[in-house]
Amino acid sequence: MTYDPWGQTQPTDTYSSTPPIIRQPIPRPRARRPSRQRSGCGCGCGSFVGGMALAIAFILVIYLLAPFRTNLLILGIDYTPIENVVGRSDTIIMATVLPLEPYVGALSVPRDLWVGIPGVGENRINTAHFFAEGQQAGSGPAAAMATIERNFGVRMDYFIRLRFDGVRSIVNAMGGVDIELEKPMAGYSVGKHHLTGRKALAFARNRSGSDDFFRMEQGRLLIRSIFRQMLQPRMWPRLPGVLAAAMSQVDTNLPVWQWPRLGLAVLRAGPDGIDYRTIDREMVTSFTTSQGASVLLPDWSRINPVLAEMFGE
Repeated sequence: MTYDPWGQTQPTDTYSSTPPIIRQPIPRPRARRPSRQRSGCGCGCGSFVGGMALAIAFILVIYLLAPFRTNLLILGIDYTPIENVVGRSDTIIMATVLPLEPYVGALSVPRDLWVGIPGVGENRINTAHFFAEGQQAGSGPAAAMATIERNFGVRMDYFIRLRFDGVRSIVNAMGGVDIELEKPMAGYSVGKHHLTGRKALAFARNRSGSDDFFRMEQGRLLIRSIFRQMLQPRMWPRLPGVLAAAMSQVDTNLPVWQWPRLGLAVLRAGPDGIDYRTIDREMVTSFTTSQGASVLLPDWSRINPVLAEMFGE
């Protein structure tokens, strides 16, 4: 028997009709990536932030435009020693501000107005500050405010006191001020004039050939010219120096939180929108006291209607 080495193997049918079984790889499940958390706190947080912004804006509008009247007494003090402010208030302006409208009113009071001064008696209204400040430093503005309230029936909430030297410092910090005159005034001809600090102060105080009413008109024109010039963009770089000069010469009890509120109202009104008025010759009567002093007696029948229009009193 012949040995066959291939006898142990199975024949392979190359042309078999049954296809070979092909095993498909079993798909493995993909590992899930961790989901990314969105930054922020979603729509709820956005609504909260938006609501807070609206609330803050609403409070800010109420703060700036609340229809609450604020009255201020502006005092320009005559030349005094550096160490004190014992001087007469030769400039007296009753100011009122209604931010909502906005309405800014300023009523100039003649320094020679003969009134009753609490604790003193009858005298010129400009001496109220002088007598009080001479007795106790710092009491002058309160005495002037009390005198205004007693005679005019208008309560002054705050005061602003300025030394006359302060006008010179402020105008110099501005680089001078331009005034335009429609009629000859204080020794100046009709037209435009540039005034240094010294000349501006002399212009406001000039009484040559005129009376106290002309002086008040000159002061009003100077204030308006300063205000108008400071609103010009070319003057804005000088604003820090002007503020520094003003702060060194101004004394006030006006709280800081009132400054933006009143400042915005004044800016909205503008220099030509301020209601400037004066207790003029038609509202007073010239009078000579027993000591021979020439003073002005107030005619309240003419003054009170003006107070009602401006201060609601």
